[in-house]
Order: sequence, then structure tokens, then C-alpha cells
Amino acid sequence: MLSGKTPVGRLPKPDLLLASTNICQTVLYWYRVLAHHFGAPLIVIDTPFVYTETSAHAVEYVQRQIEESIPIAEQAAGQRLDESKLKEVTRQSKRATELWLEVMERGRHRPAPISVFDQFTLMAPIVEMRGESFTVDFYAALLSEIDERIAEGVGAVSDEKKRVLWDNLPIWYRLKYLADLFAERGVALVASTYTNAWAELAPMIDAERPIESAARTYLHPLLNRGAGYKLATMQRMIADFQIDGAILHSDRSCKPYSMGQMDQRDRLMRDLDVPALLLEADHADPRAFAEEQVANRLHAFIEMLGV
Repeated sequence: MLSGKTPVGRLPKPDLLLASTNICQTVLYWYRVLAHHFGAPLIVIDTPFVYTETSAHAVEYVQRQIEESIPIAEQAAGQRLDESKLKEVTRQSKRATELWLEVMERGRHRPAPISVFDQFTLMAPIVEMRGESFTVDFYAALLSEIDERIAEGVGAVSDEKKRVLWDNLPIWYRLKYLADLFAERGVALVASTYTNAWAELAPMIDAERPIESAARTYLHPLLNRGAGYKLATMQRMIADFQIDGAILHSDRSCKPYSMGQMDQRDRLMRDLDVPALLLEADHADPRAFAEEQVANRLHAFIEMLGV
């Protein structure tokens, strides 16, 4: 941001910043720094943690915050909120999210036509441009291409021997290194709790009640729910995707996502007899990535899989 050296050029000065507490704890720190640096207003939407069930009060609390942010956004934009456009954006968001879920579900096929490393790159539109019609078109085209690969028996890994689940954020700055390491041994990463988190809430999106459904949806991301929910999600994905092993990335820059991973790893190994590795690193800070140590642990894990 400071250097201007990005794939899309220099980032513009924001007129308004908005963040939520339902995500990695570092995000709120980043946005506070950005607000201070740019002198821009910052809205923080507080989402109460969901341990088991969501109360009506929690939904109303988040909805009220969203409603109170609208006049601030209108002032920054210099125009009033168009409710019909809001409904259309919500409709497009729901459709794009449903298509993204279908894309990931194709990973159930053998060989998997798309890997988790592909998903980490292809998720950009669902994160940044969810309400746009071209995002819907993009995922519809992607789904068609994936179905062609399935019909032709083309796999993301040329010689798929074992299938692995990835938990938590990716190690963004070492994606190619990790993808090559697994592919060379015939290990396909076919499912991820992280990419799934951007899709699993599609049923909660309601274009006829956009603000209320937004409040409900943003209360329920994986990071904002109890550790038992994530364990159940991993157990379901292990069955659905015929998973042979799991890697739980213990991410120092995303503590909410990493809570409970030691117990989750032990439960997967004990209850499902699935080899599981707890891999310590960081999704944003390369100083926390010790390549030799990571390589040794991953090779040992692959040996556990019987490859």
C-alpha cells in the first residue's frame, strides 16, 4: 500500500473504511492503521461470537449497526442508498456464492479436477466482487470448464494417490512451493475449510431482506463460531470428499481460526483414524515460515499417508 507496487497499481485513498470483528484479529488492527494513515473514517461492525445458537438479540444488534452505518456511507458516496439496487446486489451475491460452492463440490470427483491451491486463487471474486454480475458469469464459466475436465478425466494432480483437507488460511507467500511439494508425491489437496467458509452461508442470503440477512450471514462465518462447529465441518468434509489426511495450519495472524486446533487434530485422529498434522506458520508474515522445518514435517506427514 505504501510502495504502490501491487498487481493493480497504487491503491487509492479510501473515502470510507469498514471492518468487522467476525474475522482474523489482525484485520481490525490493519484497518485502524489505515484509518490513521489516510485520515479516513472507520466503521467497525461488532459481531457477537456464536458459541452454539444465535439469539434474535444478536441479529438485531448487528442489523442495527449496519443500518446506522448507511448515513455515513451515503455521506461518503454523495448519494442515497438505492434499495432496489441493494436487493439486486444481494441477489447476485447469493447466486455467485452458490456457484462457488458448486465449484468446490466438484472436488469430490476422482481425480479431483480442481485443487485447494486453485481455489485459493479463484476465490478472489467471491471475496472482493461478490455482488457483481460478471462474478456470476465468471463462476458459471469456471464451473463449465471444471465439468469438461471431469468428463475428460483430467485431475489437478496428474497422478492422484491421496486426498487431503486443508484447515485455516493458506500460507499466501508460499503457495507454489507447497503446491509443487504435494503434487510431486501425488497428494491432492481437494477440500478446505477456508474456501468453504465463503460459500456455506449462501442459504442465509435473502435478497428480499438484504440488511437482516446480511446481519445473520455475518454472524455465522466459521471464525465467529465455536470450535465444535469447525470440527463437525471437517468431519463432514472428510466423509464427503473421501479424505485421507488433514493439515491444520496453526496461523499466528488468525488466532480465532486457530483456536481448538490441537483438540480438533486429536479428535480427527482418534475418532476417524485420519492422520492429521498441526502445521505452525502465518498467512501474512514470512518470518514465521521455516522452510526446512515445514518441509520435514510435511514429508513425514506424507509418509504417514502411505505415499
